[in-house]
Amino acid sequence: MPRYYFDIREGDDVTPDDEGLELTTIEAVQVEAAHSLADMMRDAVRTRRQGVGHRMAIEVRNEKGPVLMVLCTFEVKRHRH
Repeated sequence: MPRYYFDIREGDDVTPDDEGLELTTIEAVQVEAAHSLADMMRDAVRTRRQGVGHRMAIEVRNEKGPVLMVLCTFEVKRHRH
């Protein structure tokens, strides 16, 4: 079964995944990356100041190189009244 590594990118910082996960299909890889990123963004929204943008991604690779990337940008813009 192929092993995939889910590196975390926050802005310009990258945290490599040294352990990886064994998954059977690219669809399973995509679902795992999307769910992980959704969890990370939820946590970021809870801990960040309002009005500050935040960009995060999961970059997935295997032994041959990059496979896919799931990217999300969160930003709050308040209108002044």
